[in-house]
Amino acid sequence: MSRHPFATDAYEAGFVTGIREDCSLQTNALRNVDVPILMLDNDFKNPDLQRYLSRFREIEPEIGVVGDARSADEAHILVEEARKLKTEYPDSTLIIVPKCHEAIEIIGSADVPGTEIVLGYSMGYSDILASDFSDYSDWRGRRVHLLGASPTKQWEVIQQLTSPTLFGDPPADIVGLDWNGAHKVAYIGEYWSREGWQRSDHLSIRETVKKSLREMRLFWKERGVWPREGTTPVDRLGEAVQVPDDEVFANGMHISEAGDYEGPDDWEDRLDPEDDETIPLEHAIVHQYTDGSIRAFRSETERVYTEYHEGLITP
Repeated sequence: MSRHPFATDAYEAGFVTGIREDCSLQTNALRNVDVPILMLDNDFKNPDLQRYLSRFREIEPEIGVVGDARSADEAHILVEEARKLKTEYPDSTLIIVPKCHEAIEIIGSADVPGTEIVLGYSMGYSDILASDFSDYSDWRGRRVHLLGASPTKQWEVIQQLTSPTLFGDPPADIVGLDWNGAHKVAYIGEYWSREGWQRSDHLSIRETVKKSLREMRLFWKERGVWPREGTTPVDRLGEAVQVPDDEVFANGMHISEAGDYEGPDDWEDRLDPEDDETIPLEHAIVHQYTDGSIRAFRSETERVYTEYHEGLITP
């Protein structure tokens, strides 16, 4: 997902969050939100390898789509850069996307430190699709990441790459998949479901995307593809949004009861961003103190004033 709040909701639902190298999650102005960038994609329409490598070293993501190889020469160049990255970041999963038949073997057989380079299987709105220059058999026995397309289309490809064949071809190792279509289609009033695309005229854009996320998660869980319990990014790294005890807006007070506000979506519906007294929680300054309280403040001045008068100490 490209930015907050879509990326925030996706992360909290258990998905891996990421950006394209020339984008951001747009959370800099939100003091209470910290969404990790775990996957860094490249701008395949305007590629610049050195720009991408610089961004990779800045962010240090767990997953990186280094680039697209449209020729054998490009494949060799990308493999060499991936080899250098693997020396610096041995635990990162590096993906190179073949855009010609020759690149599949060059990338798939590359000798790099640590885990093998993953082949990116281009789907979705890519200018060159994997099906344009290859057969399913070319990808079997290799580590593959599916790039783009809806879950139903991705599942069809997974079956083609992993199901037993009459020739005994080894299955591909599907190490990952991604898709950012849910929030794009939300703007035209539809969400993805296991029964196909559904109208969402009665929902906000954010809730439309969340409906797609819930359906996608159920779709993959039903097929045994969803990560094991306790292994999703939010399980490993913690929540993206730090929530103080006062679920509405604390104004410096420590309040243990939420009242009739049930959750963040309810707060957003009731809060008026134009009213200084009801600033949404994501914009708050949040601190935890040695007495166990977690407090939200509208401004740094309010925080300093409250801490001084109440003798609060930050651990």
